[in-house]
Amino acid sequence: MEVSEYNEVRALKAMNKYSNRSFCIEKPIWAIANALLLVILVTSCKRPTDEKPVKVLDEHTLNRRVDRSTVDPLTKQVYVPIYSDIYNQTRDSRTLLTATLSIRNTSLKDSLFITTIDYYNTGGDLVRNYLDQAIYLRPMESIDYVIEQQDTSGGSGANFIIDWYSKRPINPLFQAVMVGGLGAQAFSFTTEGVDVEAP
Repeated sequence: MEVSEYNEVRALKAMNKYSNRSFCIEKPIWAIANALLLVILVTSCKRPTDEKPVKVLDEHTLNRRVDRSTVDPLTKQVYVPIYSDIYNQTRDSRTLLTATLSIRNTSLKDSLFITTIDYYNTGGDLVRNYLDQAIYLRPMESIDYVIEQQDTSGGSGANFIIDWYSKRPINPLFQAVMVGGLGAQAFSFTTEGVDVEAP
């Protein structure tokens, strides 16, 4: 065998020797990487929870009616401004909003009795009555009334008139939340109820 052939055979043997070593090193690395990947996939999967979905109170009436003979004559009245749309750039351009009236009984002990929830438009015309009989909210209970975005019956000067009373002095909360968007930007704002003289 010539010297050049001998050197070539030696070089091939050396290459095979090193390639076998690198294979032996790479094999455990691949096994570890695959095991880690499997652990990550298993732990990232969402496990079913035992939590029950929250029930949203989305009704305009409660099955807790009050007999009209028990209604307190010393009823208080609240005015809550609503913006079902707002002007955008010009008087002819309007942005429609979704408005939510929120009535909250803040008392820990006493019920809030509500006899009237009336919705008026910008011109002062009655759009709709939400109650045909008095209802009550238990301590710390809330109820919502939604004016949907496509409901344009109220206009920019819409409002709610709410008549309420309680057996003992309480301080309920009457608010409205308006939500809308201009292009890609969303915005929201709130209004507070104002006490007015009851009839």
